[in-house]
Amino acid sequence: MFTRRAFLRSTGSAGLAAAVAFRDDGFARVEAASRRVEGCGVEDIAADESYWREIQQAFTLDRTIINLNNGGCCPSPRVVHEALKRYLDISNQAPVYHMWQVLEPNIESVRRRLAAEFGCDPEEMAITRNASEALQIAQLGIDLKAGDEVLTTNQDYGRMLDTWEQRVRRDGIKLSKVSFPVPPKSMDVLAERLLSAITPATKVLHFCHITNLTGQIFPVKRIADEARKRGIKTVVDGAHAFAHFPYKVADLGCDYYGTSLHKWLLAPIGTGFLYVRKENIPSLWPLTPAAATKANDIRKFEEIGTHPAANHNAIAEALTFHEGIGSDRKAARLRYLRDRWATRLAKNAKVKIHTNLDPAHSCAIGCVQIVGVETPKVVARLWEKWRIIATPIVHAEYEGLRVTPNVYTTLEEVDTFAAAMETIAALKS
Repeated sequence: MFTRRAFLRSTGSAGLAAAVAFRDDGFARVEAASRRVEGCGVEDIAADESYWREIQQAFTLDRTIINLNNGGCCPSPRVVHEALKRYLDISNQAPVYHMWQVLEPNIESVRRRLAAEFGCDPEEMAITRNASEALQIAQLGIDLKAGDEVLTTNQDYGRMLDTWEQRVRRDGIKLSKVSFPVPPKSMDVLAERLLSAITPATKVLHFCHITNLTGQIFPVKRIADEARKRGIKTVVDGAHAFAHFPYKVADLGCDYYGTSLHKWLLAPIGTGFLYVRKENIPSLWPLTPAAATKANDIRKFEEIGTHPAANHNAIAEALTFHEGIGSDRKAARLRYLRDRWATRLAKNAKVKIHTNLDPAHSCAIGCVQIVGVETPKVVARLWEKWRIIATPIVHAEYEGLRVTPNVYTTLEEVDTFAAAMETIAALKS
């Protein structure tokens, strides 16, 4: 196996010096900061700016802009980005050897570590390029016949709804979408909206773990457990969930789960995973055909042809960075940042918060509207005057800005956003 030590030997003293500096600037500072706050409560750590300053320094960023669209994709910490570049350099020496024979087999280490973090068997974990690919494997791979019903919501991700719509056109299945309040008053409302819409024709329930529009967390296990009792498969869109807040697969109980890793895990762009409950692997068709001998092998879902090994191997560094902070600390900080702007703006009569701020309902993601000002205009003003990036959400039932800070976001950046929103709200539309 081509280890980090072997790589350092191959690059000589210059490579060693660079790697030592790279590590000291990444893991070492995070580890030292974490040791300093060991034993402190997560809520206290969430407000400890000296601790988070060390985390912020682990990134190479453009601080002339304020990026509050981390729900799209996030910058990786320097340690992860350097690993990606290092693996690309190794691959390029002789790709047919270094990429296929040296780096590619190490995907098994990544699979094992991701599975441990998610709480599943490694043989249930396929590494994909994003949540869309992962979910489409499930959506297009489940056997359905004309008249079979897929039940989802009208706030699920557009690409996933488009995928089901193609099956409607191609296979004659039925697609039903339910609405739910924004924000909902309780988890019971969410569960009942879906479960009460089940019909004798329902074969699949597809819904988000946490919505990309308002950051609403769903009671996944309650819905999945009831669906299983009725012989219905569950496909859960976890694109925004993994490494965002703590949970394990046992807390979900679903049949299929897809997520992106270039969001909250801070892994390289173009990484994700698909979880398939082991009993479902043989009957699920892969998106790219695989040999019949792989019918029972989770790896059949990774048969996509030639692809870089660097992206998925650098996931290992992202996991180490994530584990250095800790899921509980990370979630507490993300809610702290979200609450800082949301509670301030909620006091403004011209502002509506479309996200339930109860920690059981949401985490980093919040959706906010300035009443009387079109959301695209708000987004444009934020960018033109303050160089703030946020995401416009214009749904048939509501609209607002999706705001997503991350662990590298500073309080000054959050406060600048809140003050900018107050300024816009004070203007005549």
